Amino acid sequence: MPELLSQRAVRLREGGHKLTHARLTVLDVLEKSGGHLTSTELLEKVNTIDTTIGRASVFRALDLFTRLSLVRPTYIDSSVTPTYVLLPDGHHHHIICTNCGRVIEFADCSLIPLAGELETRLGVKINGHLLEFYGLCENCVSLAVAVVDK
Repeated sequence: MPELLSQRAVRLREGGHKLTHARLTVLDVLEKSGGHLTSTELLEKVNTIDTTIGRASVFRALDLFTRLSLVRPTYIDSSVTPTYVLLPDGHHHHIICTNCGRVIEFADCSLIPLAGELETRLGVKINGHLLEFYGLCENCVSLAVAVVDK
């Protein structure tokens, strides 16, 4: 477990949530893994660190982190099991190749004005978002063009 608190752990504490050993361990595993883990992978990694942290504690931590927009479940591989992704600054973006499954992350986000408009128009408070585009990656586009050119 980290000695210094990460920004996300500080957000937990400032939000009035206890920094339990289980929560900090789950958060540490997510952060060190780059934030793209299925619940099964997360459970396995947490178990290698501390076998006393139960499955229920991991899922309760994931639920809390999701409600606080620290993570979001996504179905990148079109599977039943979601992949949990960290939301730096409350948002995260992917382009997912529908041919090879490659996931391309990008950081530039122009949705902040839209979020503000939605908050005003619908009377809600948006605290994060996950944006996924689906299409062909550069390699698959090149392969498709090569097949057409034959």
